Amino acid sequence: MVLNRKKPKGYTDAQIKKIRQAGLVVAQIHQALAEAVAPGVSLLELDNIARDVIKAAGATSNFRGYHGYPRHTCISVNDVVVHGIPDQYVLQPGDIVSMDCGAVLNGWHGDACFTVVLPGGEQEVTARRERLSAQTYEAMWHGIAAMATGQFVSDIGNAIDDYVESLPGEERPDIVLDFTGHGIGTSMHMEPTVLNYRTKQRGAKLHSGMVLCIEPILTSGKQANRTLADGWTVVTKDGSDACHWEHEVALHSKGIWVLTAPDGGTAELARFGITPVPLD
Repeated sequence: MVLNRKKPKGYTDAQIKKIRQAGLVVAQIHQALAEAVAPGVSLLELDNIARDVIKAAGATSNFRGYHGYPRHTCISVNDVVVHGIPDQYVLQPGDIVSMDCGAVLNGWHGDACFTVVLPGGEQEVTARRERLSAQTYEAMWHGIAAMATGQFVSDIGNAIDDYVESLPGEERPDIVLDFTGHGIGTSMHMEPTVLNYRTKQRGAKLHSGMVLCIEPILTSGKQANRTLADGWTVVTKDGSDACHWEHEVALHSKGIWVLTAPDGGTAELARFGITPVPLD
């Protein structure tokens, strides 16, 4: 793969503050879903909660209608890798649930994903799923830290890959290669592509004004996947569990800022010796 080294679109500090507002709408969606998700709740109920939060914020969904996508969120359960379409499926104890959410506010896009493992499942399965979620979460933060300290977009994927490879062999997940992070701002998906694995290609140079979605997706088995007949839902071929975490992150004139984290990434980046700098 040859990465595009053309300098991606950059934003002013004032524009990044506006993107932050869209990111905070996504954070509100996440909070509402985290409070509601539980065994016995249907995926469609969760999607309706997201719809109501988006409307109350004066925003619109950047998922619904995107290339014909029918819902406000993507909710991926167990072996679903990405793009799970919320339907009448009722969540079960022990399910691993990744909730990918987005919003547009005054023309600016927010996009982020979080994962929960529901209580009450079979102990061994639940433990394996909780470990996968923790590993994916940690991989994401390694990527975000690399955005703060690296020189090229490829440093993000290198950091994610290095973290995953450092895990014990019997517990090491597989990195899904077919889906990547991306630039974001005036549109939901923009240049540059943000790989989640190591490559010799350096890609675009990291620079002030860059806003990226960093979103590793890991599986407990093999990463090979297939798309179902609905044209959206992607599942693992071997039926293994998948997990997705994502944040929207900006580099600006004064530093790094995690736009979809209410604290801007302060708590987690402190572990890496990095202090985010808010603009508001």
